[in-house]
Amino acid sequence: MRHVAIVLVALLTAGESAAGEEIDHAVLTMLQEASLATPNPFRVVICHGFGCTFRTEIGLARGDHAHIAAMMASGSASAQAERAAIGRTEAWFEQRIAPATGTAKRVARAGPLVGGAGDSTQFDCVDTTNNTNSLLLILDQLKLLRHHTIAAPASRFLLTEGPHNTAVIKDRKTNELWTVDPWTHKGSEVPDIWPLAKWKAGG
Repeated sequence: MRHVAIVLVALLTAGESAAGEEIDHAVLTMLQEASLATPNPFRVVICHGFGCTFRTEIGLARGDHAHIAAMMASGSASAQAERAAIGRTEAWFEQRIAPATGTAKRVARAGPLVGGAGDSTQFDCVDTTNNTNSLLLILDQLKLLRHHTIAAPASRFLLTEGPHNTAVIKDRKTNELWTVDPWTHKGSEVPDIWPLAKWKAGG
């Protein structure tokens, strides 16, 4: 038991070190502003119900880690392949958390006119940005991000949708920024992973 505890402490310490070196401080600040603890591979708090009104703690086991690692392994060859793997992992993650959060039937682009604030079965873009960053932090702590780091969240304003924000990753080699945006899709669908400029323009 003591050995397991030592391994866990080492894993979490490594994750904290990586966060300090490679993760944009704005990511952790956004979680802190929502009063969310930094996630770790064994525990994550999921936001739902608009603006993180509802919070559900999810426990992740080694079986979850193995499943995540297998999905991410398919993206090891290149940055492009890793982005596709991140998208598949995000879709799986939504399926994984849905029984606990009640979000299995969440709709795309939920807002005041679609889904309604305070509906615990829906995500707004604040929820999806926090949740996606939480997943990315877990991937980082498990050392599964080979070609990307976690960048500061991005925001945009379009007349057709109003204000919107999303999680962002950065290509280690080119420094190009890519959005990871599940809000524009219904639950368990692969998110939009687009160059930041394309996302800013609305695709």
